[in-house]
Amino acid sequence: MSDEHSIDPDDGVTGAAEYVLGVLSLQQRRAFEARLIREPALRSEVEFWERKLAPLADEVRPVEPPAQAWRNIEAVVDQRTTRKPRALWDSLPFWRWAAVGSAAVAAASIALVVIRTPVQPSSQRLVARLDVSGGQLGFVAAVDPGGTGLTIVPASTANVTQRVLELWLVAPNDKPRSLGLIDAGRAIHIRLSPDTIRSIGADATLAVSVEPPGGSPTGQPTGPVIANGKLTNL
Repeated sequence: MSDEHSIDPDDGVTGAAEYVLGVLSLQQRRAFEARLIREPALRSEVEFWERKLAPLADEVRPVEPPAQAWRNIEAVVDQRTTRKPRALWDSLPFWRWAAVGSAAVAAASIALVVIRTPVQPSSQRLVARLDVSGGQLGFVAAVDPGGTGLTIVPASTANVTQRVLELWLVAPNDKPRSLGLIDAGRAIHIRLSPDTIRSIGADATLAVSVEPPGGSPTGQPTGPVIANGKLTNL
């Protein structure tokens, strides 16, 4: 695997994708939302990933809750209503609702700041949908507006025990070029070398292969290609 590319999981672009996916911890989410107030570019990044990842919800099948679930809820409610009333200040629900009210006020304040701060429209971007076997969505990838990096987000979990996933750029009439190792469980941001930047275009293809630990030893895919898709202008 080429070592000219660096992967930075803490980059703001990756954080935007993980924020939209809802995989950040509570502490990380609060820190990220604090940045959203003061960074218009970051808000634009979140809006981009919201638009790009929204179709994923259409592929989730609704699940009916079991009949016993409602009976369990009723039993808990009945049990609570028979307990001895407590003073309002000693009531845990009171403090919970107070916290919710405070959070609502804070959210309204944040929304007001966001609405009042103008956001510049983002420039055209290259994106790719990488499908796995059967046409199922495997990954979503997007090139940064400046073209200096790429974020790839897994849409499904790949079983690659004792193996790794490697991302490749395949330009027309060129050999596959390694973009680095990616994670099957979270978004990854990859910084691109100048040579790679010159090769990226709407006619190029992104592919994911399964490789031994450390990546391909030959600089070319050695394992099966499990997902691929063409870059297109958004």
